[in-house]
This record gives sequence, structure tokens and C-alpha cells, in this order.
Amino acid sequence: MADELVSGLLKETDLRVVLVTASELSRRARELHRSASASASLMAQALTAGALLASLQKSDSRVNLQLECDGPLRGLFVDGDKSGVLRGYAKNPLVAHVGNEGEYHWRPALGNKGFLSVLRDLGGGEYYRSAVELVSFDLAQDLERYFSISDQLPTRVYLTVLPARSDGTTEPLGTVVGMLLQPLPDGDQTAFRALGDKLAREFESTVRAQAGQGPVALLKALVPQDDLEVMSRYPVSFTCSCSKERVKRALLSLGREELEDILATDGQADADCHFCTTHYVVNGDEIRALLAELAQASN
Repeated sequence: MADELVSGLLKETDLRVVLVTASELSRRARELHRSASASASLMAQALTAGALLASLQKSDSRVNLQLECDGPLRGLFVDGDKSGVLRGYAKNPLVAHVGNEGEYHWRPALGNKGFLSVLRDLGGGEYYRSAVELVSFDLAQDLERYFSISDQLPTRVYLTVLPARSDGTTEPLGTVVGMLLQPLPDGDQTAFRALGDKLAREFESTVRAQAGQGPVALLKALVPQDDLEVMSRYPVSFTCSCSKERVKRALLSLGREELEDILATDGQADADCHFCTTHYVVNGDEIRALLAELAQASN
């Protein structure tokens, strides 16, 4: 099943539904960061949530989802946009231990204190950030609380990561799916609550049974109502925008004295991308060219 985001509208009740499948991009993130099981699963949930949040942007602007905690994971960061381009990292990708299923499942990784924040690009150089404390230590539930407190908007969020078994081996990130349900300004609140509760009961089992049919078919299986209209769909992927040119621009911003010190001390500059782990080397000749560029700009 290709990774894809599908947005729909229940026309009779004015309810918005957004579903995203994120299995391949989650496995790509795990591969890049060599993540252990707990870090990989939490990162998969965060990337999926980031895609859902980005789909709500009114233009092709970016949204950041950040989780900070006092547990060994220490935190997560996801960056995405409405075109389906996502990237992210865990501060500690090596966390493997989780608790038993239930209320304290993620506490060994997340700890006992933390917060969840969202930074939205409003366009025109304006940004809006809001945050809530972690209460449930479950990303879907704490996101629901975020929407309630920060946006004053009732929202249901569903995230699931299901293993897949094939040829005697198990893939922990076999199926990664997320879904968001919101009433529009004139949405039917009674219908919203009824559908939200139904999805809470049936989401995981329906994903398990229907995910192989594709994202649109899965959405229709989860919301089998005649008035459901698919409004948009697009692929999602783990894609990083880093480049050597961006590293050089960052070095230019350090100024002449810092560049001369790097050249004299190390002979080159090294940089690693937090998102995709690409290692960049700017050699001595390239640093000298940057110094010449600075000298020319100052004349």
C-alpha cells in the first residue's frame, strides 16, 4: 500500500475526515536513524500526526510538531507541508523498552513530564506556536487535548502501528495509519461524537482487515456512509531538503573570523543533517572560496 493522504467530507453532517498511510516513510525514517523499536514506533506515530496536521494548513506552508519529555527518548521533532513532504528525528533513536499495553505503555520511553507543541507557518513571515503539557503520554490523545485547548476545536485523532508477518519474520512497522476527524464550523456535533466513538472502537481492527485495499478503500471502510466525498489525495514521503549549498550558506553566516578559525584549526568544516543523517564536508578550498565571497561583498 503506497503512502498517501486522503481528505474527505461528510456532506450531510459537515464533518472533515483525513486519513494517512505512512508505512514506507516510517520505515525509511527508521533506516536512516538506525532506530530501536520504541523510538521507531513513536517516530512513525509522530510523522503520521505531522502529515495530518500539515493537511490542515490553508496554503503550501510548513508545520512543525515537537514533543519534549524527561524520559530516555528526550523528544521528537517533525517538519512537514501540505504537499506531503515530511521529515523528522528523535533526540534518542536508541530507545527499545516500552511498558505493558495500556495507560503506561509509552512511559518507559517518554517519562513522567513533557509537552507537545505545534508551530504553524501563517505565511508572510508570521508564525503561531502553541503547546500543551503531556497528560496521557499517548500521542493521539495528547493531540486531541492540544486541539481542544489551543484551537478550541473538538477533534478525534487515531494512530496505529501494526506489525506484519511474512516468511517467518516480523516487520514491527508493517502498517502505519493515522486518521483525524473534525467538525466544520457548522458541523453536526452529535454526529461527530457518535462517529468519533465508533472509530475509537473499530479503528485498529478495520485497519488490520482493510489496509491492504488502499487508502481510499480503507477510508470508506472506516466511514461507510453514502455522503462521504473524497476531496483530495496526494502521496506522502520522507524527504529532506538539506544540501551542501545550504551548509555553505550557514557557514557564510558565521562571518570571516569564525571561518578563518575553522580553516586554521580543522582545515575543513563538517556538518550532519538531523533529519536524514547525511554527512557534509566543506573542504579547505571551498572555505577559502567562501572567504573570498565575504571579502568581495564587503568591498
